[in-house]
Amino acid sequence: MSTCSTVSRGLDEPVSGTAPVARTWLLLEQPGPWGAKALTSSHLDPALGRALEAAVKGTGVRIALIRRPGRHADRHTSADRRVYAAHTTPGNAWVQGTVLTDPRRLLDLDFAALGRGDRGSFDTTLAGRPHTGDPLVLVCTNGKRDRCCALLGRPLAAELAASGFEGVWEVTHLGGHRFSPTMLVLPHGYAYGRVRADDVRDILHGVRDGRIVVDNCRGNSAWDRPGQAAELALRSALGEHAAQVLTVVRTDGRAPQWEVTVAHADGRHWRVTVAQGASLPARPESCGASVLGSPARMEVTAVRELTVTALAS
Repeated sequence: MSTCSTVSRGLDEPVSGTAPVARTWLLLEQPGPWGAKALTSSHLDPALGRALEAAVKGTGVRIALIRRPGRHADRHTSADRRVYAAHTTPGNAWVQGTVLTDPRRLLDLDFAALGRGDRGSFDTTLAGRPHTGDPLVLVCTNGKRDRCCALLGRPLAAELAASGFEGVWEVTHLGGHRFSPTMLVLPHGYAYGRVRADDVRDILHGVRDGRIVVDNCRGNSAWDRPGQAAELALRSALGEHAAQVLTVVRTDGRAPQWEVTVAHADGRHWRVTVAQGASLPARPESCGASVLGSPARMEVTAVRELTVTALAS
């Protein structure tokens, strides 16, 4: 049986520059089944789901539902739910957690402040505290979005949970179904595709040591997609694996070409040229797609270090 992920893997389609874009993630535990648009098609009150979607629009916050790996009985629940807020911008990456019984309290948050990286609203409104456990590993498993996420994501999440990783959750949507299994790792906010359990162990060891693993990395969700590709290319060119030392300062231009300025914590700057190409041949971009498409791909064509004079101009 051919799936979008087997086709993408067979074509060796690059994953760089394909991460979901969000400076801040708001994650709400919601057991039970999920529909394709989980915020409004799960056992979460759909009116609340619509209100949350409207509240975060334009704030840099992205909401997703999470649940523990395992069987998900079709039942309603009023139990306590874990909630996490995570900001992913280097230099200010953090994860706060709390427990709620009534998820409607999320509407009291200052989403604009959260998007800017200000955790005060989360802590004050919801009694949030710093997350001190394992890094959060969010594996996309929503088969109603794409069957690859269920076929490949759920076994990965189950294997990781069985291995003793306390921070593993299933998540509703990370995009890029054709790169399944996909996952997002917090606090640093790097997404990965085509991962295996051994890959995840290496990635988590890296996070604990303050390092970023570049292999199979889709990018940091804090940046736009040209910025994601530029940062990863620069990491590879420099052999730079330290977390939180590279920042996308600005992205100039528009499709199909951008000039991305990337800064290092030590003061160095680079300008990275990123071009948008098409992944050929045309094929369904997800298992549920009824038409053929040519997914956009980010290609880094030049990397040059900037002088002090160039920075001043």
